[in-house]
Formats: sequence, C-alpha cells, structure tokens
Amino acid sequence: MSTVLLAEVAPFLEEDVGTGDVTAAIIPETLQAEATVLTREDTVLCGQAWFDAVFKTLDPTISIEWLESEGSAVKAGTTLCHLTGSARRLLTGERTALNLLQTLSATATLARRYADAVAGTNCKVLDTRKTIPGLRKAQKYAVACGGCYNHRIGLYDAVLIKENHIIAAGSIANAVEIARKTSTVSVEVEVESLEEYQAACNVRPDRIMLDNFNLEDMKTAVSQRPAGIELEASGNIDLTNIRTIAETGVDFISIGALTKNIRAVDLSMRINFIK
Repeated sequence: MSTVLLAEVAPFLEEDVGTGDVTAAIIPETLQAEATVLTREDTVLCGQAWFDAVFKTLDPTISIEWLESEGSAVKAGTTLCHLTGSARRLLTGERTALNLLQTLSATATLARRYADAVAGTNCKVLDTRKTIPGLRKAQKYAVACGGCYNHRIGLYDAVLIKENHIIAAGSIANAVEIARKTSTVSVEVEVESLEEYQAACNVRPDRIMLDNFNLEDMKTAVSQRPAGIELEASGNIDLTNIRTIAETGVDFISIGALTKNIRAVDLSMRINFIK
C-alpha cells in the first residue's frame, strides 16, 4: 500500500472519525465480521486502491478480496468485494470507503459513456480542473480508468491562456510570447472567434481551444489549421452532440461534466458478525 495514498485518505477519515467512533465503541473490541460490497446499479468500477487504503489505515490486518477488476463494467446486483476483520474497524471505515468508491466509480462510468460516444474517431475526450476539492488526482485517475484522457493536472504543468490573460497581456501574441519566455511547458490559447483563431495560429501555440464555436466555424478552423497545432473544442458539449463535434476533425474535446456533474453510484455494504 502506497504511503502517499495512505496520506491522501487520512483527511477523509479525520473528517468522519474525528476524536473517535463513539457508536462503534459499543461493539466488543474482539468481535470479528465479514462484509460484502455490492452495486445497486450498472457502473464502471473504480477506486479500489482508495477503498483499500481507508481500511488498511484503520487496521492493516483487514482482509479485502476484490471479485471484479478495476475499470470493469459491472451490472446492478454484482458483489464487488469481500472483507474480513475487526467489526469495529469495518463499521468505522464503511462510509468513508464507500464515499470514495462511489464517487470515483461515478466519474469512471460517465467517462466511459463519453469515450464510447467518440469511439472510431481520432478525437480524445479530456477532463478539466473542475474537480471535487481534495479529489483532483483521484478523479483524473478515474477519468482515465473510464477511457478518457487528462488535460493539465493543475496550474503548474501547462499554460492555458484565456480571455482575461489576453486582456492583461495586451494581445494573444504578447501572451504567447511571455508564456514562452517564462515557462517550458506546453502553451494553449483559448479563442472565441475565427478572428482570434487566426491571431493564435499566427503565433503558433502548441494547442488552440475553440471555445463555444458553432459547427461551421469549427469546421473552418480545422480546414485552416497550420501543421503542428492541436485543436481542442470546448463549451456546451454533451453526449447529444459530442460525436458530431468529434467528426469535424478536432483532436480533443474537453468536458467539465466528467468530474463536476457526476452522481454517486449506489453502493451498499452488508456486514455479518462472526460469533
């Protein structure tokens, strides 16, 4: 078990357990239990390592056996795993572990739907920084688990020049020039019109984001694209129109909904005490 992952789940346990689980204290310390986790709806299973880390933090002797593999599509009613160990620790960790598993599985499930929607095209679906606070890396892992791809992780690993940056710098050209001088990471420029698109093409960033372009303007941008510049579409894109946009020839489509519009998967843990 990674010490980094153990440290990552520590705040989630602290949030729930605080100074101690006063309800679990009514259970005999020596009482053992067996538990099963099942899903009540179809899902893409994701988050096993975080689930495991919760229980291993509480009690390293708890045994966890996964019956379904990470990233697999499972049907409603499927038993996902078996656990054996201290009844107190199983009850204490139940909610935190399920919260993580149901959230990451929800992210992976939605990502799988978007990945399937563009299957057969050359377009990759990207996530964004619109993640649940504290779960950035976990959710981006879940996006990849579902078959989509990661955009920049944070503000440190890629430059993304947006409207306010352009205004502050004076122009797209100035913004890109400064970015090239101050950083060695990739540079992307967001544009909102074909005029801005041409201005961005002239200074050759690594990627140009076509923000809220209509379909015809997007096709025009693709047809006029200089060699070596990637194109990313963004804004007002969902499962109803993503394939049409992917078929214009853009390289990427970024979807904030992958991580911010999720609905937790309905999971349940059933516990049997060992007499």
